[in-house]
Amino acid sequence: MIYLDFNAGAPLLPQVAAHLSRAFAETWGNPSSVHQVGRQGRKRLDVAREAVARAFGASSPREVVFTGSGSEAAALALIGGWLGRADLRRSAVVTSAIEHPCVLGAVKRLEALGARVERIRPEPSGAVAADAMLAALGDDVALCSLMWVNNETGALQPVEAVARACAERGIVFHTDAVQALGKVPATLREVPADLLSFSAHKLGGPAGVGALIARRQVPMAALTPGHQENGRRGGTPSVALAEALVLALETSLTELSTEPPRLAALRDDLERRVCAALPDTRVTAANATRVATTSNLCFPGADGEALLIALDLEGLCVSTGAACASGSLSPSHVLTAMGLSAAEAQASLRLSLGRTTTSGHIDAVVTALARHVPASLGL
Repeated sequence: MIYLDFNAGAPLLPQVAAHLSRAFAETWGNPSSVHQVGRQGRKRLDVAREAVARAFGASSPREVVFTGSGSEAAALALIGGWLGRADLRRSAVVTSAIEHPCVLGAVKRLEALGARVERIRPEPSGAVAADAMLAALGDDVALCSLMWVNNETGALQPVEAVARACAERGIVFHTDAVQALGKVPATLREVPADLLSFSAHKLGGPAGVGALIARRQVPMAALTPGHQENGRRGGTPSVALAEALVLALETSLTELSTEPPRLAALRDDLERRVCAALPDTRVTAANATRVATTSNLCFPGADGEALLIALDLEGLCVSTGAACASGSLSPSHVLTAMGLSAAEAQASLRLSLGRTTTSGHIDAVVTALARHVPASLGL
């Protein structure tokens, strides 16, 4: 099997798997309990929280909220941040039209609660124009959310400029950093976000755990009531999963100097060879600054779902878009927002590379595409 769907989820790191097999047996106590078993769990949870705070440059471990996923972290940031806002005169929300479905779902919920929501469309390149975001940041805006890296195209978004503008205007800024971690430096040192969400399973950690970095000055209402996570997320936290998140995060950070350049070379080779073999191929977001791992290819006239199935039958795992939107018959909201037609969006495949990708894998996928794309077109 050749796995080229790292944007959906990375294979579990061996050290993470080994840790989990031990930790679930060792840390079964409730970290809120006052007896020694509970205190042991609480100590380990505190160590994990301190490690996340240190990695992101947070001012205190209390700014780290462990969640069940990156989607939950984003929902807590947006819905919890909006409900907990200090200035009730501000209720509007600004975001982009190409956010992950979890963010778009959260702002739709806020719209139902009475918020005015403005969704900024990207340029044809796949990147949102910073000027367009800044122009929308009026006096009534309470929250702004912009993803760091788009999950379908890999296009980097102008998060630093927007974060600084929000800070100047007293607007809470959230960024979904799920697709940025391990690919570019993505901490509070680079972008002064008020709220930053991420997930472990994109980094080689387990599914079922994520985190939100929430600055102390940001008031927040819990979506699940409870005293845990400093009152911002009720429910007994998993010590084992929190530690696994830290292991995956720290591994990804150590790979930052080596993996992105290696993967950029493989990604560029993939695109060059596919375009040479299939001259009608278009590389989506080719004119944007992209992370090294992501290639979104449009094969005009082809059936993307049929291509995906054909590749899968050969043991090649790729995607037609966001995993959280799979099963939908609708074309990608990201690609159509960029100006692609519904037919072009449905003729596109996303290939996302990661730490196990080799040049041999690129050879295999180029060969398979060169065979199956013409067949899909009836040639």
